[in-house]
Amino acid sequence: MLYKFKSKAAGDVIMLEPNGKQVLQLIGKDAGAKGIIEPSQMHAAIAALESAIAKEETDRDAEGAEKADGISLKQRALPLIDMMRRAKAADEEIVWGV
Repeated sequence: MLYKFKSKAAGDVIMLEPNGKQVLQLIGKDAGAKGIIEPSQMHAAIAALESAIAKEETDRDAEGAEKADGISLKQRALPLIDMMRRAKAADEEIVWGV
């Protein structure tokens, strides 16, 4: 399954199921087949993702470069964070699965 995040304020963001579930869980959303992020929820969602990214980067630094070869949460989440910022500024929601 893919998660396709859509908003009138930005282009679509597509994630594989494990990555989409991870991001949705981090922002406190049910990782169901359909959902919505309201503009009023986006500030907290962005903060949650930025906090998780900072924690992952700290953990990667502690582990060393040899274990940090995979794609990071930052690389996966930044397009969605950008979408949330644009959607919040335009007062538009983000939906998936519809």
